[in-house]
Amino acid sequence: MKSALPLILILISLLTIPSFTFGQEISEDQGSLKSGTIDSQFEYIYSVSNNFQEYKVVKQTNLDQLKSNILDSMRTMRSEVGDLKILIVNEKDSIKNLKSNLVTAETEKQEAIAQKDNFSFLGIGIDKAVYSSMMWILVAVLAGALAIFSFQYFSSFKKIRKARKDLAEVQEEFDNHRKNMLDRERKLKRELVDAQLGRK
Repeated sequence: MKSALPLILILISLLTIPSFTFGQEISEDQGSLKSGTIDSQFEYIYSVSNNFQEYKVVKQTNLDQLKSNILDSMRTMRSEVGDLKILIVNEKDSIKNLKSNLVTAETEKQEAIAQKDNFSFLGIGIDKAVYSSMMWILVAVLAGALAIFSFQYFSSFKKIRKARKDLAEVQEEFDNHRKNMLDRERKLKRELVDAQLGRK
């Protein structure tokens, strides 16, 4: 009987320890499977599962709770993935609209630059650089024409002044010659009158 007593004590202690640990497992099970990541829940199930030869014995309630948690996490992730897909589609649309607006703004900018650099002259659209070049060419042509006309005017003026001077000299010469001719004519008339009177 003495040998049976320690055996009974060992048996009682073995029976009471699992019930004590089972109560602990239930409280830990409730806390760990209700919070934490899926990975930590798997670790928890692995740690609380019993060993049977080379296998782990897992409680059905733990597996059901883990399955529920995984399915819930998958639903949440699917919902988040769906939301992200919608967000990506919206962002793509937004980027497309922004690109379209950018192209429109660039086109309007180029048109504004073209309008700034062009204007209508006599009903013809002309670039300002071309117009400026044409105006400078026109100014150069007019300046050249003015120089030519001024040169011709001054050379004509010199010719006119010389012609007037020559005319004045010719006029004076003509007057002197006429005066001399009148004097000669008078002289000849007198001589003729004297000669006619002298004959009579």
